Amino acid sequence: MTDAVTFRGVSRHFGTVKAVDEVDLAIRDGEFFAMLGPSGSGKTTCLRLIAGFEQPTAGRIEIFGERAEGVPPYLRNVNTVFQNYALFPHMNVLDNVAFGLRVKGVGRAERHRAAEESLELVELAGYGARRAGELSGGQRQRVALARALINKPRVVLLDEPLGALDLKLREQMQEELRKLQRALGLTFVFVTHDQDEALSMADRVAVFAGGKIQQIGSSEDIYRRPASRFVADFVGSSNVVPADLAGVGISDQWASLRPEDIILDANGREATVTGTFFHGRVTKLSLDIKGQSLTALIPAHQTTPEIGETTRVSWDPARAHLMEREA
Repeated sequence: MTDAVTFRGVSRHFGTVKAVDEVDLAIRDGEFFAMLGPSGSGKTTCLRLIAGFEQPTAGRIEIFGERAEGVPPYLRNVNTVFQNYALFPHMNVLDNVAFGLRVKGVGRAERHRAAEESLELVELAGYGARRAGELSGGQRQRVALARALINKPRVVLLDEPLGALDLKLREQMQEELRKLQRALGLTFVFVTHDQDEALSMADRVAVFAGGKIQQIGSSEDIYRRPASRFVADFVGSSNVVPADLAGVGISDQWASLRPEDIILDANGREATVTGTFFHGRVTKLSLDIKGQSLTALIPAHQTTPEIGETTRVSWDPARAHLMEREA
């Protein structure tokens, strides 16, 4: 099976800045693929390279086996959904969605019929006569998605599309995007700096830093088996500790130990509580074990010690992960 998108030694330099640096990548046909990383890590530049908004300085890009370098965006079988929606305020919803077909010269009746079908896909049937300014943020995001889908692309690129939404609406849209992607069977490439968003939605995640991919894997692989200290620290919350303390190696190695795997245990190691933070369902404890700082997440129904108190904690060494490298 041909991959949807392939990068072979792809770089994109802006002067002396290596925004993308010799990236190799294969995105499978029909998968929900997330590019995760902090600002400036190279993830958005990779998305723009797929879209055709940027051209590589070096390397080869293929979309379904065909070379993409030099091919303009409108000739690529991809469409992009932007964070700011990029809707035309002077057009109603129907004309916004149909705009791509209008540019292609499709007749009014046919493009409006297709726009109505696209709006039904995103559960906005009957909204065609409204203006963008009359819609909520979530509705505008759905219109932008409908506009991307109307051209029947094989790859949908989503550039931080949920970043402007409040938490509850963002979680709702995460579920809806995932359901839609599965129903349509399209390849979705999703750029985000939100770790929870990437882990909850994607089939696979690529973690970026410094223009390079630090690790690619399933959400569970990335979370449970981080390849480096950067991945462990960036993806979720992790204790990066000497491997001998975690019980999985020697002192000059490092291990990742997730806070939820540390439990209060009367027979465990002695620890001093240096901070407590109530988070509703859990209480976060900052601990000190012989000079080593750790964080534990304790279920809210358990009684937790106060700052300055001594407690005892333990963990299953099988839940710790010995990292291949520290950097």
